[in-house]
Amino acid sequence: MSGIVSCGAYIPLWRISRDAIAAGWGRPSLGGERSVANNDEDAVTMAVEAVLDCLAGVEREKVDGLYFASTTAPFREKQCAALVAAAADLRADIITMDFGNSLRAGTAALRAAVDAVNSGSAQSVMVVAADCRLAYPRSDYEQNFGDGAAAFLVSKSGAPLATVDGSYSVSNEMYDVWRLDKDTFVQSWEDRFIIEHGYLENTGKAVSGLMKKYSLDIKSLNKAIFYAPTVRAQQTLARQVGLDVKTQLQDLLINNVGVCGSAHALMMLVAALEDAKGGETFLLASYGDGSDAFIIKVTEQVVKARDGRRGIKGFLNSKRALPSYERYLSYRGLVEAQPGEPFRLFPSSSASWRERNWAIRFHGSRCRDCGLITFPIQRVCYGCRSKDNYEEVRLSDKKGKIYTFSLDSLAGRSDDPMVPHIVIESELGNTRIYSIMTDCDPSEVKIGMTVEMTFRRMYEGAGMYNYFWKCRPVR
Repeated sequence: MSGIVSCGAYIPLWRISRDAIAAGWGRPSLGGERSVANNDEDAVTMAVEAVLDCLAGVEREKVDGLYFASTTAPFREKQCAALVAAAADLRADIITMDFGNSLRAGTAALRAAVDAVNSGSAQSVMVVAADCRLAYPRSDYEQNFGDGAAAFLVSKSGAPLATVDGSYSVSNEMYDVWRLDKDTFVQSWEDRFIIEHGYLENTGKAVSGLMKKYSLDIKSLNKAIFYAPTVRAQQTLARQVGLDVKTQLQDLLINNVGVCGSAHALMMLVAALEDAKGGETFLLASYGDGSDAFIIKVTEQVVKARDGRRGIKGFLNSKRALPSYERYLSYRGLVEAQPGEPFRLFPSSSASWRERNWAIRFHGSRCRDCGLITFPIQRVCYGCRSKDNYEEVRLSDKKGKIYTFSLDSLAGRSDDPMVPHIVIESELGNTRIYSIMTDCDPSEVKIGMTVEMTFRRMYEGAGMYNYFWKCRPVR
């Protein structure tokens, strides 16, 4: 029987008060704050962060597959799962799949992973969901949405934190919330129609069907993890199916994160596992073109969910406030920032393929003769001049300290005018690495500061997105 043996999450550093969004339009605020991806983040980079959080203490070589779920994937005809797997430095001979086009994509990927592991076609599958949805300016969705990611490792090996003991799904064809292939913003129908005939009706059917299928009493559940578009809708559903809102309902994360699309139900599950006790029973339900519902049994190993991982709690406590609503609009590309000094580079598919091990996997080379580690990978060791006698080593999961830096006031965009250029000494062999710093206040950068690596989108050119690793202050 398969189980969830590890979990992880990611919430961007930046948050914006909903009061600031409301003030920009002179309209009421929904209260609280929402997470905002940086201008160099997208669904892929957030997925990489969640996977790395999930991989803490896990042998990467034993992962047989990676399923990526999102409604905001940056590519229409290129697999994001393969890119996420490479950045996470997983094996090349694994199954990779993309799931999309529905807010249920995250739970669909989870169910597919459980089925794959139970059938024996894979021993361990990583499931990651990430979303960064755009809402019409001034709409409630603009305040309500958030950005984030969650990841789970489903496996037959190792002691599980929790097991998926049953599932039930309902499919429903309706236009309630959607986005056409040419749309930038999420569209929707009238709210009452969405809630009553979409969310409540279909999620209620999935929950009732699950309870009946497995002869379970709703009162026996310790926690119900219900994705919902609003707190009111979530609580209405809970009451309709007979749950105690005060004791059985998992927090929706709307007040301090927002609704994170296909990742949201899984992010709530991570949050629930962080506070869970062995022997508890959870009900997980998502919504989007129908509903998926799962019975999840927590084991005594759940304490491992907190070991060495930031998870939802860690990333919630690590945050900075965006200074203005205008900055949010710029980060989302809705207001065009004055560009900085352009990269004097010419993207090349063949070059990026040749350099993928150091550019995407972030490998350095360690000389087999003298042990010197260099980055990028060097065929000739500049320590002992040995040629083609090296092994590749991973640097992405190593911290480092700033050896030296400069602050460039010409290269940045008008919304981030100062770019810190950093030379890092990695904790692995004091390897020197040149990097750009992100998620920081340039005035706080100093020699000796501890930093960590983060996978980010660098620039767009020749019809391609260029991804690479930056550094940031440790979160």
